[in-house]
Amino acid sequence: MSFPPFFCGLPFTGRQAGKKLNWLLGGGEIRQLLKGVYVATETPDSPELRAAAAALVIPSDGVARAETAAWIHGIPTAALSADEQVPIRWTRTPAETVNLAGHKVTSPAATGVELALHLPRPFALASIDALLRSGRADRATLEGLLDQYDTHQAQLRARNILKHADPRAESPAESWLRLRLLDAGFPKPDLQVRVSGPTRDYRLDLSYPDPIDGVRLGLEYDSDRWHSSDRDQVRDEERRTGLKALGWHIIPVRRTDLWGSYPALELAVGAFLCRWPRLPRRW
Repeated sequence: MSFPPFFCGLPFTGRQAGKKLNWLLGGGEIRQLLKGVYVATETPDSPELRAAAAALVIPSDGVARAETAAWIHGIPTAALSADEQVPIRWTRTPAETVNLAGHKVTSPAATGVELALHLPRPFALASIDALLRSGRADRATLEGLLDQYDTHQAQLRARNILKHADPRAESPAESWLRLRLLDAGFPKPDLQVRVSGPTRDYRLDLSYPDPIDGVRLGLEYDSDRWHSSDRDQVRDEERRTGLKALGWHIIPVRRTDLWGSYPALELAVGAFLCRWPRLPRRW
């Protein structure tokens, strides 16, 4: 007796579910993995599950690559909304592959090189930061694989991304913020700097620890999720007050400061560092 795949913890397509698809979705019995691919809600997520899901929408002789492979390996490629669809990318001529549950996927290093070559710069940097932080590839391996690509202009762009990548970045937004500062012509900031106080210690996302007139500069990304409520804002203000007493000027950064054409962030940092930022913004 055969059972439908959604009863067995296997990924399946909407066509396989047939008329039951909307009923299963409406009842919360299944969740979407990729466009047109689903799995039972209680099935644990894993690279092997994701590889099997991708295999349902990729030709049998194809190899998942770029954003699809990044999703399989758990490397973030965007973080602007929680419901962004994963693009389906595949190739028949991969640079380097790994096998996950019988399905070929470009290796983490080869995937990272493709992201550095083809993603928009802020997303590329965030992806490479995350890949280096995971320990599944190092900078030397990525640079070696990059030599296999012939497109000179794309190589220059990707090498710049690899040059600035830093495994200490703990979120895509921290990577975007760092790229904003570098594009503006400011020195490379330090990451995850610890500041010791009399009653507690602090850790700053990005900072310029060399004092100017006795004051150091720190920048912290305040996400909408963790820094929007009245309670959150009171806590943040108490934190900034404590750091001020220790000789730190903190610039809080929100998502609206990172995206868009108005350079309020660059002007604020430039005013503190006594440096005129390079403008207009590049992205």
